[in-house]
Amino acid sequence: MQNKKAKILICAVLCVILIIPGTLGISAAPASKDIKLYPGGMLFGVKFITDGVLVVGFSDIDTAQGKKSPAYDAGLRAGDLITKINSEKVNGIQSIVNAVEKSEGKKLDISFVRNQDEQSISITPSLCAKENKYKTGMWIRDSGAGIGTVTYIDPSTCSFAGLGHGICDVDTGALMPILHGGVMKVTLSGISKGAIGTPGELRGHFDNSRVGEISKNTDCGVFGKLSALPDKLDEGPLPIATRDDVKVGDAYIKCTLTDNCVKKYDIEITAINKRDSDTKNFSIKITDPALIEASGGIVQGMSGSPIIQDGKLVGAVTHVMINDPTAGYGIFIENMLEAAEKIK
Repeated sequence: MQNKKAKILICAVLCVILIIPGTLGISAAPASKDIKLYPGGMLFGVKFITDGVLVVGFSDIDTAQGKKSPAYDAGLRAGDLITKINSEKVNGIQSIVNAVEKSEGKKLDISFVRNQDEQSISITPSLCAKENKYKTGMWIRDSGAGIGTVTYIDPSTCSFAGLGHGICDVDTGALMPILHGGVMKVTLSGISKGAIGTPGELRGHFDNSRVGEISKNTDCGVFGKLSALPDKLDEGPLPIATRDDVKVGDAYIKCTLTDNCVKKYDIEITAINKRDSDTKNFSIKITDPALIEASGGIVQGMSGSPIIQDGKLVGAVTHVMINDPTAGYGIFIENMLEAAEKIK
């Protein structure tokens, strides 16, 4: 940071989503002091298929009449979610490719969602001079994968939550609408340390062992159900803290940084913001030398790491300050539980 007026950048700490280009419901009651949950800290992988096809960009098509971009010219924009084509539900990228290539240049009726508003337009595909195929000039995406950290597990149902924020498209920033997805076992393979100006990252690989299902992706995290409780749960179930219980002071997080084992690391809650709709409800500072030595601070892949204070589960890590990897934000556990209640 060059001076006190330097811009502070914030990064959500879901490990970078490895989106596959076309070219996580918990049955929880509203937050209550009677709820007890296992704190997580273990890594999990997610592979998912989107509910619809997301538009992520556009390109020009070389036609006999010059360069054209039919989808953009018709009014589609990056971040739009295509749900139907000619009144038929879109089932992945290939259904759109097939409809476009078989259109013979005739108009296609497209239904899509933009900012939660359902809309419709017509697109007339253009014949690509090089490939002799009809195209629309849009880049689309229908699936993705990534890793994050489990926040909590319900001991009675094996329902779980993770990340503390939603899975968003890397190009458009749009929340990815998940049709269905699997929870995969992940093995940590390395850590890229965080540094000022450069967020670090947990590196891992999927073991191709499906250990649960993802049912919903929300602004407050992903929700789903595990096939069984993990073998090693070293504490809990713990009571949950209301937002009024959370205070400035010492706390700890649980995450997986070495030996593929969940460990505790000391932090400090430095400030509290009690706004209901925010995933940055309180500020945290990493104080544990072992965590700073291992990762440099908060890194991508740690999002969802549970935060415990005074024997209660208070929330989860969600973001890191790009200009200070030892600092970041957390979400109230109440907000995650309330989001879970909304998706019954």
